[in-house]
Amino acid sequence: MYAIFATGGKQYKVTPGDVVRVEKLRGEPGSAVEFNHVFAVRKQSLMVGNPVVEGARVKGTILSNLRAAKVRVLKYKRKKQYRRTIGHRQTLSRVLINEIVIP
Repeated sequence: MYAIFATGGKQYKVTPGDVVRVEKLRGEPGSAVEFNHVFAVRKQSLMVGNPVVEGARVKGTILSNLRAAKVRVLKYKRKKQYRRTIGHRQTLSRVLINEIVIP
């Protein structure tokens, strides 16, 4: 059994028991979270939504909030003595997938 859902502008394929890192969610570690934008669910057969599967949900628990590794961005123009370095660290949440609810 698996489901494909979207959160934070990205899509994830999960099964019950998986731990996924998603864009930071509101809520404290230990709180329950529910994803309603489920595009496809497979148990015995594949159910594909148009665009979402009505009534399907993915339930999970926030394990922790963390920050990803720093991404460095370098701007450089040759022969012009121009260099700029900036960095970015994305905030993420680790979510344990508890259950996939199928209508």
